Amino acid sequence: MSAPLHENERIKARSNYLRGTLAESLADALTGAISPDDTQISKFHGFYQQDHRDRRQERREQYLEPYFGFMLRARLPGGVCTPAQWLAIDGIGRELAGGSLRLTTRQSFQYHGILKRDITSVIRGINRVMIDSIGGCGDVNRNVLCNPNPVESALHREVYEWAKRISEHLLPQTRAYHEIWLDGEQVGGGEDVEPIYGPTYLPRKFKTAVAVPPHNDVDVYANDLGFVAIADGGRLIGFNVSAGGGMGATHGDTATFPRLADVLGFVEPDQTLAVTEAVVTTQRDFGDRLNRSQARLKYTIERMGLETFRAEVERRAGIRFAPARVVRFTDQGDRYGWVKGQDDLWHLTLYIESGRLIDGPGHSPMAGLREIARIHQGDFRITPNQNLIVARVPEARKAQIDTLAREHGLLAERHSPLRLNGISCVALPTCPLAMAEAERYYPDFLAQVERLTEKHGIADQEIVTRITGCPNGCARPYLAELALVGKGPGRYNLMLGGDGIGTRLNRLYRENLDETAILAEIDTLLGRYAEGRNPGERFGDYLIRDGIVRPVVNPAEDFHA
Repeated sequence: MSAPLHENERIKARSNYLRGTLAESLADALTGAISPDDTQISKFHGFYQQDHRDRRQERREQYLEPYFGFMLRARLPGGVCTPAQWLAIDGIGRELAGGSLRLTTRQSFQYHGILKRDITSVIRGINRVMIDSIGGCGDVNRNVLCNPNPVESALHREVYEWAKRISEHLLPQTRAYHEIWLDGEQVGGGEDVEPIYGPTYLPRKFKTAVAVPPHNDVDVYANDLGFVAIADGGRLIGFNVSAGGGMGATHGDTATFPRLADVLGFVEPDQTLAVTEAVVTTQRDFGDRLNRSQARLKYTIERMGLETFRAEVERRAGIRFAPARVVRFTDQGDRYGWVKGQDDLWHLTLYIESGRLIDGPGHSPMAGLREIARIHQGDFRITPNQNLIVARVPEARKAQIDTLAREHGLLAERHSPLRLNGISCVALPTCPLAMAEAERYYPDFLAQVERLTEKHGIADQEIVTRITGCPNGCARPYLAELALVGKGPGRYNLMLGGDGIGTRLNRLYRENLDETAILAEIDTLLGRYAEGRNPGERFGDYLIRDGIVRPVVNPAEDFHA
């Protein structure tokens, strides 16, 4: 008797390796939507169906279907792209995605508000500059993060190549993506083989990151699979491997919780792909395919036990993990402004609030980056904190690029340390899971907290601050020193106690607060911090030391407590 399965597993099984009926859905001009089954299959091709939630009531009153649009997320390992690719990304955003694009916490870009009739044009447009969206979403490995490390140029090149190799190794092998979007051939037919994923792919999404100490901008322990680069004299000698991290949770469901990854051990570079495949196939075979809220790798490891999981990975990879090397992280943010690399090229990290690029009155970041791309000779690097690095700038171009960035309001020097250490998710009006505002509310919220830091004389203090519209954790809120997690319209859970380097979970401090209550709590806490902190002590560390917040010992027990 076969084991019971979630309906998504049946949809994948009958999709003919991710073809589904996408061709028919796209051809149906009577609706702006695609079929229910295809809404699941489309994710593997990189796009989600959404509707404009601000317009739901208006549409309902007019007896119209919801105003459907699509979010498409690209695959861009390590967030690196050329100026020519950037110009194409920008042009598509302006013409087919509501005049904007968004840089994501997974070091890629995504478009919102794409109409069904334009999806093919968007995918073909990015493909013309050698970018695709396969695996941008869905139950497969997502975009692979990699520390942009603009200083140690040779080390970054080597580590970045491994991030690309991991991404390519874990790509779905089905021909459906090229058939539907690029070749225009008849959908279906032929024999597809998925040697890593199998015909039903993974039980849930899978995230991979590569960190280069001392910077943990990728929040490596928040990922299903993590590689921490170990270098000797600027030369890569291997990776510490971690598994089982994840941020997603559900309000009120005590069986769900954020979790930091466990360190499995150290491997040499030539063992990297074998270990990657072993972790993914172990999750494929042991992950929960009935209860999707329990299907991430973190829960698989909780059920199997760490030692059993490690042994299974070693058996499949044909290796033995060596003891993990000592690692020290110092931060989880970006290094803003100009930094000179070992190759004598310059790198400029720009601040992009919430990753949103859209031009408006007195604000023209898209236009500014377009002008920079037209003269830039190096590359661009999207950071895991939703910012952008203009990388590998020769001395002769530095002043010109600096002038353009300044004219278009892209320089970080305009902003407070609090703002420069914050990220948010999209939330309303497009995300169907959002319970509260995030991106649209975040600037006003930060402005009010900035006034409180000025009041208490700590305006120069870096505090990692994040906000999400729901508990699924897209902006990695559970690793922040201070975070808001949406609970309902205008109401949030206040999370406190991260360490500012991405190696400690925070904890629920107050639940279901409105803005007045949140700001009152923060006012009190910042006052205590200003009076009681030790020299150099971070906000999150102070909260733990002073007993205001208890450290998380067991996420399964502590998260909802």
